Amino acid sequence: MDIQKLKEDLLKGKRRALAKAITLIESKNPHHKELARKLLEGILPYTGNSVRIGISGVPGVGKSTFIEVFGLYLIERGHRVAVLAVDPSSQITGGSVLGDKTRMEELSRREEAFIRPSPSGDSLGGVARRTRESIFLCEAAGYDMIIIETVGVGQSEISVASMVDMFLLMQLPNAGDELQGIKRGVMEVADAIIINKADSDNIKRAELAKKQLENALGILKRQDKDWQTPVILVSAREKRGIDEVFSTIDRYVKMRKSSGAFEKKRKKQSVDWMWSVVMEGLKSLLESNEKISSIARDMENAVINQMTTPSLAAEYILSRFKESLCEGGAPWRG
Repeated sequence: MDIQKLKEDLLKGKRRALAKAITLIESKNPHHKELARKLLEGILPYTGNSVRIGISGVPGVGKSTFIEVFGLYLIERGHRVAVLAVDPSSQITGGSVLGDKTRMEELSRREEAFIRPSPSGDSLGGVARRTRESIFLCEAAGYDMIIIETVGVGQSEISVASMVDMFLLMQLPNAGDELQGIKRGVMEVADAIIINKADSDNIKRAELAKKQLENALGILKRQDKDWQTPVILVSAREKRGIDEVFSTIDRYVKMRKSSGAFEKKRKKQSVDWMWSVVMEGLKSLLESNEKISSIARDMENAVINQMTTPSLAAEYILSRFKESLCEGGAPWRG
């Protein structure tokens, strides 16, 4: 593979080159990993020039419909839009439902848009392992609005919030007991809440849900004291409320940039990203060491049979791993 040619095509904004580059960084092949490293280092100066938006919500809330309508809205205003959709992978077969392009047919046909579904695999929280690198590649290809859609289950919302500039939480127009199902942790990281499907007979229910959410948000303590999380009524089907979503994002980004919080958050995210890769690498080293893997299996059985506690078992595995390092061997070779 000619990495220099791939880089040149990527910087020219060629969608095929972008798709090829993302496939490269997702590969687990050792040779491909080295090529991916060279490519990422080469395009680094051309990254960081986008607004990164995370969108999450329960299945059925209408994320794909909203993203398509919002993406087309952004394109009409001169933006180039990349959508990175993280799909749930089967824990049994490893398969995933990569159907986002079929759900966003009109948006996917536009030259100014790029849609990439990626299986989450065994990544913590359901977030694709290379989503952050994919963001860099999209930025290098000239996409200035990057949308990351997640499945809206487990810890995926928190994971996505840790890699974007603004996090949008989508909700159905439900009120009363249904609102109790919204996790407090997700509410705390949401920079705006969108109540979708606020149309037809749902208007009154949506307005009631908005009031209840606003009351709930008033109780929560946010780290950003300069921003009160807004609740926006939207009908993606009727294309209503899209203007308000865009103006809210624009206002939030400008406010964060003027205070210096925007760049500060980006730097913190980069450091957190580095350590997450370190932790992932350490886990890989432990699993690839035959001796430590054997000890780990023994400890798993000991925990299952209540012969020791999980914390003591973990400490024992780590102590044996440290011993192998002190012995001067290469623990990843077994």
